[in-house]
This record gives sequence, structure tokens and C-alpha cells, in this order.
Amino acid sequence: MMTKPSLVQPPRLAVWLVNLFTPYEQSESILGDLFEEFSDLASKSGEALARRWFWRQSVKTVAHLIATGFLVVPWLIAGTVVGGWLLCWVFYWSTQKAVVALLYKYQVYAHIDAYVFWLIYAVLIERLIEPFIIGCIIAVAAKGREMVVTMTFGLIIGVWSGAGLAHFRPHWSESNFPLLLTTFVSPVMFVIGGGIVREIRSAMSRRPSATHS
Repeated sequence: MMTKPSLVQPPRLAVWLVNLFTPYEQSESILGDLFEEFSDLASKSGEALARRWFWRQSVKTVAHLIATGFLVVPWLIAGTVVGGWLLCWVFYWSTQKAVVALLYKYQVYAHIDAYVFWLIYAVLIERLIEPFIIGCIIAVAAKGREMVVTMTFGLIIGVWSGAGLAHFRPHWSESNFPLLLTTFVSPVMFVIGGGIVREIRSAMSRRPSATHS
């Protein structure tokens, strides 16, 4: 008895990336077209060629969706980016004040080495957690364009921080390395926050409604 050949599936990572950047109302149609062409190509030319084709199309589709986002909703992107910038300043100053107040409250400043250690690593943690929180907030505000907004904002912050590092380069030292590292990690945390919000929304949108239960 002959067994039925298993259905060839496109690369899961490529599918996930396309779904991550696709507006909800277009997700089914865009992925549906890609799946259909992938299946036809796999049956005619083989799975390996079809998978390579799917990766190329996925990259082109994501690039197109990012560019389209700037054209379709420029004010949404600009507004959320400005809002994210303001949040950065609010978080920065409030956190800095809180950290210094705690260090003085417990008289850590009396021991200069301990003071510098806790100040540096408190700021290190702050620069990892705060970008993640801000990324989540601006992603919530940019429904359907979460990744475009957080990537744009992360790029702007990365360029700004990089310019600041270049300016203060003569004053670098080994003790500054953790803070220098977060300069490059922080923009990534914005994007991670946006990706998590997008995944939560996608999961919620796939739930059957209560009316069908």
C-alpha cells in the first residue's frame, strides 16, 4: 500500500517574520499567496528550490511592508516615535533620581567603590529594562505597525547613542564597558518589546470568539 507524501511546508522562521510585519487585515491574503506559489514551485522544482524562493520573497515582502508603513501611516509612526522619545527622557530622569536617592539613603556614597559599582550596574539594568517597557508601550499605540515603529525608534536611538559615544570616546575606560554595551543592546530591546506585543495580539486575534463557543 502506497503512503501519501507529506505536505511540504515553507520555512517556519520566514513565515513568522512575514506575519510579524504584516498588518492584521492583510495577513491572510499575503501569506495565502506565498503559500500557494510555494506549493506550486515545490511540486514542480523540488522542496529545496521552493524554500530558497520563499526566503527571497519573504525578505522582499518584509521590506515592502516596512516601506509601505511609512507611506500609509506616516503620522502614526512619527507620533509614536516622538512619544517614545519623551518616555525615554521621563524614565531616564526619574530612574536616575531614584537610584541616587537610594544610594544616599543607605549611605553607599560613603564607600566610593561600592557607590560607583551600584551606580553603574543600576544604570546598566535600567538601560535594558526601560527600552523593553517603552517598546511595549509604543507598540500598543501603533496597532498593526508595531514592528515598523519600534524598529524605527530603535534605529534613531542607536544612531543618537552612537554619536554620543563617538563624542566622548577620549574619556572611555574599562569601567564604562557595561554602559557602552547597553548602548548597542538598548535599541534591540525596543524591537523585542514590539515583537512581544505583536505576538500577543496575533495570538488573541486567532482565538475563537466567545460567540462561537
